[in-house]
Amino acid sequence: MHHPAPGHPDPSSPWVFGTRELGRRPGAMKPYARTIPAPAEPARLGLDTIAVPADTPVELSVRLESVTEGIYVSGTAHAALEGECARCLDPLTDEIDVEIGELFVYPDTVTDETTEADELPRVVDDYVDVEQTVRDALVLALPLAPLCREDCPGLCPDCGEKWADLASDHGHEIVDARWAALRERLSAD
Repeated sequence: MHHPAPGHPDPSSPWVFGTRELGRRPGAMKPYARTIPAPAEPARLGLDTIAVPADTPVELSVRLESVTEGIYVSGTAHAALEGECARCLDPLTDEIDVEIGELFVYPDTVTDETTEADELPRVVDDYVDVEQTVRDALVLALPLAPLCREDCPGLCPDCGEKWADLASDHGHEIVDARWAALRERLSAD
């Protein structure tokens, strides 16, 4: 099994695109459409509360464009989501479309020399790896508190049942602890 050197894109990864045929001719462009199985733990795409289920398709439609300082990758990613409602804890499903746009910088350019390694991704050995770009766009677009529906009433704080399943007059008698002891003594007689 071939393993690329650390920091080097793996050409066999579906997230990796070759740039050699674009050359360094600004304006050269190539579109790609790929369906990529979403990664599983620990590299899953998403948050604890909502994420792209492992092995479900991420539909990538991107354009690689040669610009003076590198390769500009733009396009969209579409995926299904599964999560848990932040209010009632029911499972939920959704779909997401995100726009991506990222400059991958050529080594030995002004941009390469004037930006930190973690500020902009790099073109390495004529390859670009878009997984982190897609991951960043997707995670930024996800709701921190996903809801099964906008007006989800959540759970009763006293018994933990779903408000949606409870009678309209549902409530819990709040008894002062000092009276509860007296009530117990009286009912024991």
